[in-house]
Amino acid sequence: MKITVNTFGTRGDVQPYIALSKELQEVGHTVRIVTHQIFESFVKEHGLAFFPLQLDPRQVLISQALSELGNNTIRINRWMEENFKPALQDIFRVTLQANQDAELILNSGLSFAGWHVAEKLGTPAIATYLWPVTPSRYLPATSGKIPPDWLPFRGIINYLSAKLSNQLFFNLLLSSVNQCRKDILGLRPMKRREYWRLDSARSSTALIYGYSPVVIPKPPDWSNNQQISGYWFLDTEEGYRPDKILMDFLAEGSSPVYIGFGSMVDHEKEEISQIVIDALRETNQRGILLGGWSALGSDNLPDSILNIDTIPHDWLFPQMAAVVHHGGAGTTAAGMRAGVPSVVVPSFGDQFFWGWRVQKLGVGPKPIPRNKLTVTKLVQAIQQAVNDDAIKSKATQVGQQIRAEDGVESAVRMIESFARYGHL
Repeated sequence: MKITVNTFGTRGDVQPYIALSKELQEVGHTVRIVTHQIFESFVKEHGLAFFPLQLDPRQVLISQALSELGNNTIRINRWMEENFKPALQDIFRVTLQANQDAELILNSGLSFAGWHVAEKLGTPAIATYLWPVTPSRYLPATSGKIPPDWLPFRGIINYLSAKLSNQLFFNLLLSSVNQCRKDILGLRPMKRREYWRLDSARSSTALIYGYSPVVIPKPPDWSNNQQISGYWFLDTEEGYRPDKILMDFLAEGSSPVYIGFGSMVDHEKEEISQIVIDALRETNQRGILLGGWSALGSDNLPDSILNIDTIPHDWLFPQMAAVVHHGGAGTTAAGMRAGVPSVVVPSFGDQFFWGWRVQKLGVGPKPIPRNKLTVTKLVQAIQQAVNDDAIKSKATQVGQQIRAEDGVESAVRMIESFARYGHL
């Protein structure tokens, strides 16, 4: 079967789909990944076909200090509108071209053009998402504020907040999407009421969620059309060894604290670097500081802190005392899989949701919103993460449960069931 996987976003939005695609290819399918040009070598080094999209996610991210957006649903959706609308025509054209010969289309959470292209081509499609979007009384929306447990009618609020968040995003882009449907796909425009039915648990859309049921159990008000497979981890090849500097640093003392914020802090890297240095000094912890796209770090780091550019999380995290990160879906998953406590410092969007899950599961302290991060708060969070026996024990337990799962194998079974029988 020829399968095309459409996925856009940062590395964390691409890596799980490489893992899933490799498993699909190993069982005999032909797989092509459609994503940003900057990930071409990353995709091809895993033996997968690649189709490029020229949009550079780094340019989108540096256009905004994301901590200013926080978890304000309206601000986030307006930012998405401003950044996606100009690129929609290109995204639709590329997606149409890349999926021409597909027998099955898999779409990530941001690859909404894939649905309209699937309609145009008459090709079956599955939603393959990394965070929950189907409204439920048992889960808050992944964007917006998390309702407190004591709030009356919390179930109704959970459901409506997720529903309205989805609809706001749909409607902000509706006019541009309809223009693409007309100009590029030759399809009729969609009406607002059609979107209202798309995210229902009773929708006929097949949806596979690539996260662990240990982290988010399937809500009882979802249907058989929504399934949770487990995480799609891309494991580092056996025998991998980083450079000698990192190996020597790890061998020289106690387990360090990892600190990295992915692509989230470009506008604030100097301020955050100083907060990190001060907090590690006050807690008497050694640290590994990941620069990443944002070049986080300092030219004058103390000997107790090592700055690195990139490192496989599955290799590094199990050797850490704790991991401090932005709460991206992939980094959160890697931290929990490693069985070490997490401190989440969310900037925007679903990062607040994952920070809430970390705290709710008991594998880390209360998250610290990026725009409220101080040395004092980071010191308190690190101390709790590395010293609280309950948190460390729970992190170990959750890590063991996640490592016992095989999310990619489970997802492949669901995909093949859909291809054969029309259901997951």
